Amino acid sequence: MGVLEITVGDDLHFTARWEPAAPATIEAIRRMLPIDSRLIHCRWSGESTWIPYGDFRPGIDFENHTSHPSPGMLALYPGGISECEIFFPYGACTTSSKVGQLAANHFASIVPDDGWQDRLREVGRRALWEGAQRVRIEEVA
Repeated sequence: MGVLEITVGDDLHFTARWEPAAPATIEAIRRMLPIDSRLIHCRWSGESTWIPYGDFRPGIDFENHTSHPSPGMLALYPGGISECEIFFPYGACTTSSKVGQLAANHFASIVPDDGWQDRLREVGRRALWEGAQRVRIEEVA
């Protein structure tokens, strides 16, 4: 199984590994790759950024789901009560919407390397204070 390479802006780089407990979500994400989008700061979820997908539905159920993803856990909310979205938390986070708490499928995790937590916090700082950030996610061998 490959790994994910994530680039935020031009200079923040991360590697993530797939979470084997979320096979259907992984397949749904693979169909979406490469992802070239914008990463915006969450409105309801605390210290997290997200990629909005609106009315898109990937056609999956909940698996390996959580309402409290840790920093560096990538999680897909497949839609329903709120819009479909990918969470990319950098701090304390509860997956939520204006109608309350949600659960999202944890499908990948940042591979810790030197400085990854500082870079992750910088993603959050930029999204909060500078606005939407360009993000690219792709699978590499």
